[in-house]
Amino acid sequence: MKKYVLLLSMLLCLLMMESFKIHQNTTAELVLDAKARLGEGAIWHPTEKKLYWLDIEAAALHIYDPATKEDIQFSTGEKAGTIVPIQGGGVLLAMQNSIRKMDTSTGDVTLVTQPLNDSMVRFNDGKADPAGRFWVGTMAHDIKEGAAALYRMDKDKGFHQVLDKVTISNGIVWSADKKTMYYVDTPTLTVQAFDYDDKTGDLSNGRVVVRVPESLNGSPDGMTIDAEGKLWVALWGAAAVIRCDPATGEILQRIEVPALQATSVAFGGENLDILYITTVREWLTPEQLEKYPLSGGLFAVKPGVRGVPAELYRGEL
Repeated sequence: MKKYVLLLSMLLCLLMMESFKIHQNTTAELVLDAKARLGEGAIWHPTEKKLYWLDIEAAALHIYDPATKEDIQFSTGEKAGTIVPIQGGGVLLAMQNSIRKMDTSTGDVTLVTQPLNDSMVRFNDGKADPAGRFWVGTMAHDIKEGAAALYRMDKDKGFHQVLDKVTISNGIVWSADKKTMYYVDTPTLTVQAFDYDDKTGDLSNGRVVVRVPESLNGSPDGMTIDAEGKLWVALWGAAAVIRCDPATGEILQRIEVPALQATSVAFGGENLDILYITTVREWLTPEQLEKYPLSGGLFAVKPGVRGVPAELYRGEL
């Protein structure tokens, strides 16, 4: 009997240690002191093995090579909200009111489509879905409630509004089984889930799966997903990134970031085990900059799980 009690005690101890391991805080480290005005749009190129990211306010595309520590910049000409690699080379950029293609060997930019007519609204975050379509949302310059939307560009370049009455369209990812899309409209302080039809790109059955507690003092921004199906969400205003379980709504882990505004997250590295985090320097007060002098930097951390490869746009251009 004593033997079983001892084994049970050991098991409970291990479970408590594992629980502590899951919930312990980790701090991201600076890998590039970029001093970005508005760092955003981080995505690990699955074949080039480099991190693509944007400085929206500086109208610049960055390509960071962790092997050499080199960070190449290209001018986007105007504010670009998101980047998606294209099958065969180059990237799609969601600009002010248009979708454009950049040749990343030269920096040349060409128009793909210009679907927005409202000068008060611009494109923001987006990604490619498992079928190779391009999804991108918008936001109003004055952050007017309900003035934005979420769109899908099919592989024939057909452009469709999927959701309306959005305020700040941000993080978007898909589950490994291609049946669920997760989505962030920042001011709602939630992550929503939708049933997703991979064949058509249609959405249905929208519901809230994660609520970001107001006690964290942050708003959900960019988002990625790991190989275990858990969500990683950058928190604007909280100097942090959180890992969430969409099945339970539980916050599993918190990554501290030495910058007040964390904006986007992407798994990268040879084993997709490094979480890269973009941040913001613009609009901080002198007091905030004194507390967070590395704001605008690119940060990284090994959180103990791996990500999944980014999808490419696989349509005609």
